[in-house]
Amino acid sequence: MTHPNPMPDNPGDPEHTDPEATSAERAEAAADEAARAQDEDPEARVEPELDPELEAELEAALSDIDPDADGDGEVSDLESQLAERTEDLQRVSAEFANYRRRTERDRQGIIDAAKASVLTQLLPILDDLELARQHGDLEEGPLKAFADKFTDTVTGLKLTPFGEEGETFDPEIHEAVQDLSSGEDKALGTVLRRGYRVGDRVVRNAMVIIADPAPTE
Repeated sequence: MTHPNPMPDNPGDPEHTDPEATSAERAEAAADEAARAQDEDPEARVEPELDPELEAELEAALSDIDPDADGDGEVSDLESQLAERTEDLQRVSAEFANYRRRTERDRQGIIDAAKASVLTQLLPILDDLELARQHGDLEEGPLKAFADKFTDTVTGLKLTPFGEEGETFDPEIHEAVQDLSSGEDKALGTVLRRGYRVGDRVVRNAMVIIADPAPTE
């Protein structure tokens, strides 16, 4: 009598006892197959997009490669392979430099975004200090000392205000709550709330009332 599920010859083999082992083997086989497919079909390869400056440097470096290494006027198989490997090395170096630049750029972007987020939370304190200054409360005393130190700190983090009366109105950075102008030219009449930048990034628009530009003498 035959058994529908015969006992394997080696029941302790991982392929019979550990499903993850066979899964890993399948994954490895699939990766090898994908690599072979790319080798057989160069068009299937996805080349990383290089920074334009790096791409120019790479092209200049590749143009300097002379397949005729010994200068005898003939390119042997060995010289051809050497030139090919040199080109591959140049490309790998450029791709690594491109990756490093992109990583550094992304890291700096995350740092700048985090700094801008923190400074944005401090803007109400600057608004209160600005009101205190307008009422003459920052002329002397402990509050003046605090305001000066706080302002110096955020200025050191590249937080800069904008939005002064008389400036040309710019809808990209100015939020108008009222338009009292009568012509096409518009300027800032009253600044209700100052705007702020962190570096080149606008973190808050200025809230303004639009007026006509001051007449020029």
